[in-house]
Amino acid sequence: MSPQREWFEKDYYATLGVTKASTDKEIKKAYRKLAGELHPDKNPGNKVAEEKFKDVSAAYDVLGDPAKRKEYDEVRAIGPMGGGGAGRGGGPGGFSFNVGDMQGGGGLGDLLGNMFGGGGRGRSGSSAGVGPRRGGDVEAQLTVDFEDAVSGIETSLYLTADASCSTCSGTGAKPGTAPKICQNCGGRGVVDDNQGFFAMSSPCHVCQGSGSVIEYRCDTCRGTGIERRPREVKTRIPAGVKDGQTIKLKGRGSPGRNGGPAGDLLVRMKVMPHPRFGRNGDDLTVTVPVSFADAALGADVEVTTLDGSPVTLRIKPGTQPGSRHRVKDKGIERVTSSGTRRGHLIVTVDVVVPSELNDAQRAAIEAFAAASTVGASDHTAGNAS
Repeated sequence: MSPQREWFEKDYYATLGVTKASTDKEIKKAYRKLAGELHPDKNPGNKVAEEKFKDVSAAYDVLGDPAKRKEYDEVRAIGPMGGGGAGRGGGPGGFSFNVGDMQGGGGLGDLLGNMFGGGGRGRSGSSAGVGPRRGGDVEAQLTVDFEDAVSGIETSLYLTADASCSTCSGTGAKPGTAPKICQNCGGRGVVDDNQGFFAMSSPCHVCQGSGSVIEYRCDTCRGTGIERRPREVKTRIPAGVKDGQTIKLKGRGSPGRNGGPAGDLLVRMKVMPHPRFGRNGDDLTVTVPVSFADAALGADVEVTTLDGSPVTLRIKPGTQPGSRHRVKDKGIERVTSSGTRRGHLIVTVDVVVPSELNDAQRAAIEAFAAASTVGASDHTAGNAS
């Protein structure tokens, strides 16, 4: 992630009313309090409250993320001379080191390129400056029913995240105006300083390396081209997703900088349990009650599948409680790189013992018990002889 230009101008700790020594918990508490007071729903038509709400949201977006907060503190400690503020390019020979060179740009290669003639392209110093940068990834969670996870679903996600500014369409310029090519660097984003044998390049201090200058900034995004706002993302969740699985929606994350591609939207799936069916990989599981007589004598048992259609399962005489039986191709269908794959329905037999017996049933079971005893005695006697 590259530091935002606003980081050098804005004290996010002061915006939230906290200090640099505040804990993550204290920062979160302060944000929730201010966001609740300034939310547009509570202040309809109040532009001042709306702007403060945006400032508070932007501050918490940085300070509420430990990684962003650490980078923000580092950039603020370096100051404009080191990170791309108004004094950029003021180091020896016109070269300055900035955090973005190492983190968001091309890393050490770009840094050395700036030192030795613009990225190894000769003494002309024709480097690309601060080029396009990919937007950040956005994480979200989606809860779906068991049946929808199995069959797939078209749905919408509602989230609050960075998006292309709705007022200026991402240009950063006030409606009716447009960014202009930077006259200082000719739109290259860098300026060169020939030092004899070496040609040293540094990001243009006028346009901050973007190659363009915004004379009249958009009031909504303050020239960044990006605003944090609620948005709806429509998508198709594929069949067979699992609980805890992450679905990547390419290009649906935060917008890129300087013409860079957008990040991805990472959707973590939460699948609600089903009252009857379970899941084991691509197989569906279900437990079916069977009477003692059917288990002992064998029978055709009707089993209702997940989609509601019945199938007939034939169990053999002497089927034991807890035994598992497979109904082929009645499980979860998924599309893989090698083609369509479908699991099975695994049926577990639960032999039901009646809690109450009428006279005929009791007499029959007693006769069965007596016959079983006689059979056992005959078997014992046969072994003895």
